[in-house]
Amino acid sequence: MRCSGPFSVGQTGRGRRVRAFLIAGEPSGDKLGGALMSGLKQLCPDMSFDGVGGSLMQAQGLVSRFPMEELSVMGIAEVLPRYFDLKRRIAEMAQAVLDTRPDVLITIDSPDFCLRVAKLVKAQSDIRTVHYVAPTVWAWRPGRASKMAHMIDHVLALFPFEPPYMEAAGMVCDFVGHPVVAEPVPSAEDEAALRATFDLGDAPVMLALPGSRKSEVGRLAPVFGEGLRRALQNRPDMRVVVPAAEPVADLVEHLVRDWPDRPIILRGGGTEEARRLKRGAFRAAEVALAASGTVSLELAAAGTPMVIAYSFNWLSWQIISRMVRVDTAVMVNLVSETRAVPECLGPECTGSNIAAALAGVLSDPSAQQDAMRATMDRLGMGEEDPGLRAARAVLNRLPGSPGTA
Repeated sequence: MRCSGPFSVGQTGRGRRVRAFLIAGEPSGDKLGGALMSGLKQLCPDMSFDGVGGSLMQAQGLVSRFPMEELSVMGIAEVLPRYFDLKRRIAEMAQAVLDTRPDVLITIDSPDFCLRVAKLVKAQSDIRTVHYVAPTVWAWRPGRASKMAHMIDHVLALFPFEPPYMEAAGMVCDFVGHPVVAEPVPSAEDEAALRATFDLGDAPVMLALPGSRKSEVGRLAPVFGEGLRRALQNRPDMRVVVPAAEPVADLVEHLVRDWPDRPIILRGGGTEEARRLKRGAFRAAEVALAASGTVSLELAAAGTPMVIAYSFNWLSWQIISRMVRVDTAVMVNLVSETRAVPECLGPECTGSNIAAALAGVLSDPSAQQDAMRATMDRLGMGEEDPGLRAARAVLNRLPGSPGTA
């Protein structure tokens, strides 16, 4: 079958076969890529795929040219030993794109790798380039957008306020929605499973989420523990539940041994039962204490009030605090255009500040509830799946499509 635009679900017929070369370098990118590929296949069943991706993209038909895990490195200490290998892979991927000449190159997040590939491709061809996940130029380093415009034609944005920044730099940009809105909403059955598994009865629950990387868990676990100890003095009936990503689960178990109230550890692992227990914890919790990051959107999707806390080493804080262009690090605050979610960042990340913030949220979560609902509405909850929206945006912008801007 063939397909052409403008595209809607199930519409195929006219035109030539569309070929896409996709590159993802992290599990989060693989998730976005898998949903995008699913959407592309719905709109264009004869779509062909090439590139690099993880298990979710491979499940949609991608034969990865090499294991995506080769690209999943972070930080200077991790990247330096791999520098020449990564540089070789960048050149290899750019040449593969030039040799196969797809209709579109779609790079997914991982800008340090992906944009270097796109730059080489653009220097030697007119192949259309799409980047999925806009850089956070609204938060820091705004010059990244203008540099990116030399190699990227089209950006797929997760947040509704991002397109103007990309368009001002000369790129086409479509807001396609955040993947959190497509996740299963925690149910009463999920909560019941959690309570039965850990014999919680009807005890009130407090969540603690000290991060998904070893470095941040190591920094945050002690101060989170102190904040919880102080907070639980006034709420001794509460049980603490700690969802832990599998790569850091052993470290979390070690670091929370001295926390009050014998915390319940929910290990990851990728099974449906693990996901169900995590959803149940999000639904059961009266409040969550979480590290800064996308977890705030997961909590908002579940309707769980929260306090966000994050600490940095002294030098990092001095640099970040001078470069940042917004007054909040919480996506719920940014998207809802409120400051309903309290945050304890940098030097404010102390046990006493965390305990005071938790007490404030427990006493009146209503302002956060309104902000969380507004956030989910603006991110597209209840609307078309973001993967399908992203797929339609890609296809409708291809040269020759009637939907091309």
